[in-house]
Amino acid sequence: MWFRQDLRLSDNPALVAASQDSRLLPLYILDDHNSGEWAMGSASRWWLHHSLSTLNESLGGKLLILRGDPALLLPSLAQAFSADAVHWNRCYEPWRIARDKTIKDSLQNAELQVHSHNGSLLWEPWQVLKQDQTPYKVFTPYYRRGCLNATAPRTPLQTPSLNLVDAEIPPEFRQNMGEQGIAALELLPSIGWDKTMQITWRIGEDAAQARLKEFLEAGLDDYKQGRNFPERANVSRLSPHLHFGEISPNQVWAQAERIGIEDGLDDDLDCFQSELGWREFSYALLYHQPSISRENLQKKFDHFPWQNDKTLLTAWQKGQTGYPLVDAGMRELWQTGYMHNRVRMVVGSFLVKNLLTHWHHGEDWFWDCLVDADLAANSASWQWIAGCGADAAPFFRVFNPVTQSERFDPNGTYIRNYVPELAALPNKYLHNPGAAPQKVLQEAGIQIGKDYPAPIVDLKESRERALAAFKSL
Repeated sequence: MWFRQDLRLSDNPALVAASQDSRLLPLYILDDHNSGEWAMGSASRWWLHHSLSTLNESLGGKLLILRGDPALLLPSLAQAFSADAVHWNRCYEPWRIARDKTIKDSLQNAELQVHSHNGSLLWEPWQVLKQDQTPYKVFTPYYRRGCLNATAPRTPLQTPSLNLVDAEIPPEFRQNMGEQGIAALELLPSIGWDKTMQITWRIGEDAAQARLKEFLEAGLDDYKQGRNFPERANVSRLSPHLHFGEISPNQVWAQAERIGIEDGLDDDLDCFQSELGWREFSYALLYHQPSISRENLQKKFDHFPWQNDKTLLTAWQKGQTGYPLVDAGMRELWQTGYMHNRVRMVVGSFLVKNLLTHWHHGEDWFWDCLVDADLAANSASWQWIAGCGADAAPFFRVFNPVTQSERFDPNGTYIRNYVPELAALPNKYLHNPGAAPQKVLQEAGIQIGKDYPAPIVDLKESRERALAAFKSL
């Protein structure tokens, strides 16, 4: 059983199928060989370390952990352990699809059975198509007309009983396998930037189930409205657990449906399930448009006059833009490896439209800093906010970070948490301290340009510049 983005024992189709054989070797391979520019970022590697540790514990320490090229390692391991079959759950990133096809052909040529399964999606990308058998390009019909009229998501599977092989590689094969064990992966940072992340998250299958339970009990009620407010408990925070497969979307869907129906939360349930649908849509886009991670889906944006000012980009990355909601979001990202979804839209819009910085720069920064960095979701969402993707927000829709924070963080709870130097400002001026009277700033002990930066761009002028750039297309 080759574990990949499915680091759990329950509702794991490949594991269930593999466990029906007499003996099972559970395996994980860190593949930095084939991933190219999409090798995992720093925050994802940190999460992976802890997720693999908990999975190994649940397997009684019998998870074989290696680093290298699976195309070379898997045939050798099959020979070393006299295996007759290999099972895995499918991944959908273009580089993984190409690699897995090569591996499947190689193993089958060596007379091994190879079985791939769906352990990561509610619907396969090729399962939800328009009547003419072409893929959807707009989310609402994809989800409402396609997904909800397709076969319902399967019932989650129980954890199988496992007869595990000792993961000790026979001596005559060790030379070609490299070092084994989680320490050999070198996933943890050499400096302690992860301290605040450690106190933010619980990681692993049990933690994912506990997080789902907590959300359904405290966050599903009023989800439709409450999810927009960063200070409220109405977001699930399940995205990293879903990405690494510590929980399956089938488990989330089924349990949410049960609670939502029992408690009469029809609108909230529908809204939450549609967010799971957006995840599915992102994977469908990546599958049918493999270039989405780098190429504009709307080709007219290939000629967009980006400015790409490095000084402005650095201020954005550090949370030093002079706009508190943007800065709070970027600091939340750095400190926790996560950012509230409403704020993701605001900081993305600010980077692309107010700073005229190419969405690739935001995509790359998120890829390295997010614990839930996911190629499908990251690519689709950055193209959405930039206006160049499928079913994208129109480019002329520019999120104003001041009015957004006034509306969705009216008490300043979120801003004061991540931008504490502004804590003493009254709410009236907290969302735009650059416009506060000097007397108010003095009373709060704040000097703009010293204690907190002046705005790096003017919102009105930068918006007009962005619209002019768009019009030039």
